[in-house]
Amino acid sequence: MLTPQAAITSVFRNYATLSGRAPRSEFWWFTLFQFVLFTVVMVLGALGIGNSPEPDTMPPSVGIAVGVVLVLGLAFVIPSITLYVRRLHDADFSGWFYFLACIPYLGVIVMVVFALLPSQPAGARFDAVENTPSAMPAWNPSKTLS
Repeated sequence: MLTPQAAITSVFRNYATLSGRAPRSEFWWFTLFQFVLFTVVMVLGALGIGNSPEPDTMPPSVGIAVGVVLVLGLAFVIPSITLYVRRLHDADFSGWFYFLACIPYLGVIVMVVFALLPSQPAGARFDAVENTPSAMPAWNPSKTLS
């Protein structure tokens, strides 16, 4: 189980890596991090409601908060997708199952269920294969081409 700080740094360290696996703790700590960050930004924006220059208009602080949330959302798109694909790998599913999220309503429910599934040892098949010298055939100088 990862600590919150280790989970968040792991996500940003592997922000574009689709191979490998992500444990449940990494997924849920990063999800909580995003939720808290977006909530804090929106609450700070809403606290400035009284400073509207004209009645019946949106205060500038709310507009700024919405803009910050949109920029953060765009910044978190790739890390979130790759994290979810690695989470699917950890539950021993193909990353292509991520496209189930495109199904309205039902897709979101299915994706939450996939995120809740425990880690499976068979998910190791999605781990990155290391290029080790032992995997390559040894060069034998006594064998020459004739």
